[in-house]
Amino acid sequence: MKEKNYNRRTERDYNFFRTFFYLFFVAAVVYPITKLMYNIKIEGRENLPKSSRVIYAGNHVSYIDPPLISLAAWKNIAYMAKQELFKDKDRLLRFLVHILGAFAVNREKPEIATFKTVKSIFNTSWSLGIFPQGKIVKEPVISNLHKGFVLFAKKFQADIIPVAICGFDGYAKKLFEKHITVKIGKPISYTLDDDEIVREWARQIAEFTGFENRIEESLKS
Repeated sequence: MKEKNYNRRTERDYNFFRTFFYLFFVAAVVYPITKLMYNIKIEGRENLPKSSRVIYAGNHVSYIDPPLISLAAWKNIAYMAKQELFKDKDRLLRFLVHILGAFAVNREKPEIATFKTVKSIFNTSWSLGIFPQGKIVKEPVISNLHKGFVLFAKKFQADIIPVAICGFDGYAKKLFEKHITVKIGKPISYTLDDDEIVREWARQIAEFTGFENRIEESLKS
């Protein structure tokens, strides 16, 4: 039996029903949980563009980053996710990753299907979500970014919206135990030079989070 290809999605996958379910899930599940468990605060919504043809690029500190960014932006966002999540032992996680429109990406060897999926996303009312760090990073440092988000921005002429997850220090186990602030930065134009886009994203994220910005070291290496 042929293995299912989780990195190829078409416009049909981002239909009315998935769009409606996505926003319902964010409003009915994500908002109350994050408000009660993490005292979530959102800043910078005035920076959100009207167009959906943008890339939301956030720092990656936990598994709850995607729903936090979707709540902050109040947008349908299709996230690039590591392919292992689609085969995870946790059935609920597999279901949510799939039903909420994420698509798999091979971080070691990007495939043509990934570019086709991103093109399909931008042909709908959905936006693209990427974590330039490529994985959850627990250290308060911004460095060693994957430049795929720059490549997609250039290829599809989509500005980048930096989103910072601030204050995460572990998963909450009881009400009002944690405090998280999601800060939405100013759009970064896709017309800038590649390295300048990387620098500006790192600068805004570091400024919001207070993390150490070591991006120059990465660009020189």
